[in-house]
Amino acid sequence: MQAINRDATEDALRLIDESHAQLLDDRRTLQAVEAAVRDLEPVPQERGDTFVGPLARRLGIRPATLRKWERAGLVEPRRDPQTGYRVYSAADVRDVLLAHQLRRGGYLLVQIAPLIVQVRSAGGIAPLESMLRDWRARLSAKSRAMLTGAAALDAYLNCRPVPSGDEPSACTAASSTTNPTQPPNSSR
Repeated sequence: MQAINRDATEDALRLIDESHAQLLDDRRTLQAVEAAVRDLEPVPQERGDTFVGPLARRLGIRPATLRKWERAGLVEPRRDPQTGYRVYSAADVRDVLLAHQLRRGGYLLVQIAPLIVQVRSAGGIAPLESMLRDWRARLSAKSRAMLTGAAALDAYLNCRPVPSGDEPSACTAASSTTNPTQPPNSSR
């Protein structure tokens, strides 16, 4: 509204466009997370622990990638006390699979790390479903609020006095001929 009150309407519209673009990015992120969670194959418990080399081969990535993900906080394998090797539990493999899918989707490690933390604190993938539903509901509420705000701004812009001051405002002229909730009458 500050930009509108300064007669910087284009700046205000650009800010609105940026907000809508950010909301779209947030929706795409949610969809990618939902797809990644949905596509995770359950890790059979009988498989046991695995080491960096076999896990990297299974995913078609380099062991150095797994070590980088560890430094970024995406995975926290324990160390074998005898050899010092990284040992990936079933939960670690789940985290690696989720990170791998999100990386393939183009997400940065800094974007993935909070999700992995959420998975760990939730105790697995299943409890994430309610978190994802809440996330979707918040995005929908934000989208509706942005639509409401955009409609109110449009009404405000239509009701502003014409700069010359001689003519009636667009709001007065429009309100006497149309109802904004009704489609225009084609018989006019």
